[in-house]
Amino acid sequence: MAERLIRTIVLYLVLTGVFRVLEKYCASIPEQKRWRRDSWLDTIYWFVTPMISQIASILCIGLVVLPIYLILGRSIDWQSVTTGYGPIAQVPLWIQGIIAVVIGDFIGYWTHRLHHTRHLWDVHAVHHSSATMDWLSAVRVHPINDVISRVFQATPVLLLGFSPLAVEMYVPFLSAYVALIHANVRWNYGPIGYLFASPAFHRWHHTVEKEGEGKNFAGIFAIFDWVFGTFYLPKQQPHSFGLIDQPMTESFIGQMIYPVRNWLPRKKKRGMG
Repeated sequence: MAERLIRTIVLYLVLTGVFRVLEKYCASIPEQKRWRRDSWLDTIYWFVTPMISQIASILCIGLVVLPIYLILGRSIDWQSVTTGYGPIAQVPLWIQGIIAVVIGDFIGYWTHRLHHTRHLWDVHAVHHSSATMDWLSAVRVHPINDVISRVFQATPVLLLGFSPLAVEMYVPFLSAYVALIHANVRWNYGPIGYLFASPAFHRWHHTVEKEGEGKNFAGIFAIFDWVFGTFYLPKQQPHSFGLIDQPMTESFIGQMIYPVRNWLPRKKKRGMG
């Protein structure tokens, strides 16, 4: 636990330094403040919700995967689970990791779209509630949102025989990349932006401007949006973010209970496209 806390603190400090430079010299909105009124709220998210989400995700993934392992006659001892099984277990870990990231992002694309339907929007709305987009707003994710996404992404990967260690080795990079695409950075990657999600690409997903509604769901590979008709990346940059006609408290506890309070009755809200 102490080691994990130290890693979390170190990563927070490193990213704070890196994005302070990027958001100063490569800003999409130059006049945007680098410490906003609700930055403290997202700092709480940074340190608190990953622990909740990780524990809950491991339990939920286990409840889904272990019965299937037993039905298939797979061994569930620690070594077998961590090394993977079948032909994919013979592939080097770093290659397993790359393949698993691609599969996971493909599943994540569809899971993200599911979160924009009326069934899960109240959970996902927490992530869209920040009226200012920067790297720290990336961590404002409700644990229920995070657990659903992880279960949907991890279960097929594990059942295919991938080692969880293969994905774990890419976690620091993935965390940094998620922060980057939320940052106040104007990069669109040029032609490569059709393949990889860029900050400009993802900022259009968060905008309240009509043009961005129902667009840009991929977290890493923007080509999934291009293939499935949800890609949008004009030359101009969006400037307005947050939620329309959907008040969201800036209290951490309030945001945790927000979905529960709003599940009944359901109402269609802006941003569910």
